[in-house]
Amino acid sequence: MATRNSGIRGLGSAVAVCLGMAAGACAAMAAQRQALTTFSERLEHLEKGAVTQRQANLAMQQRQHWELLSKAIDDPELAEVLDLYEVPLTAQKRRQYLFANALYTNLLCYYRIGNMSREEFFKHARGMFQSPIVRDYWYATGHQRASLTGTVEAELGQLIDDLLLQLDEADTDEWWVVGEPPLDS
Repeated sequence: MATRNSGIRGLGSAVAVCLGMAAGACAAMAAQRQALTTFSERLEHLEKGAVTQRQANLAMQQRQHWELLSKAIDDPELAEVLDLYEVPLTAQKRRQYLFANALYTNLLCYYRIGNMSREEFFKHARGMFQSPIVRDYWYATGHQRASLTGTVEAELGQLIDDLLLQLDEADTDEWWVVGEPPLDS
């Protein structure tokens, strides 16, 4: 009987050790899970901060772009620096093109920082490109956009090119219904 009690006690000790090890492993896993959750939350916070910083950088860039264009619009000598068009322009036409550039760049910036969807971008562009001056500007700067392959700006430029083709081919005066707005992905 004494041998039997000793075996049961030994078995009980082994079970106790196993239970202790299992409890320790569970505690370690719980601590590891908590650390992983904390790390995941921190990473998400950093990613949101990066998006916010990117949007702030784009807004700052847009502001600087507008300041430079404003100077060129106000000063014909500075406007000559930005005359990258393939045809000679009058000072008036150059100023109009610079303003058209500012309008389009503003629309592009709104899209890039997330203030509008691709569908909204399309609809605003459809209205903006009713102006013959904006269209002339667009056609005069096509060679500049040709080097933007593989970028968001290139995709949106192609969207505008397709829209203008559809507007030119449409046999309706109701321009606001021409073209199918793209689906947001």
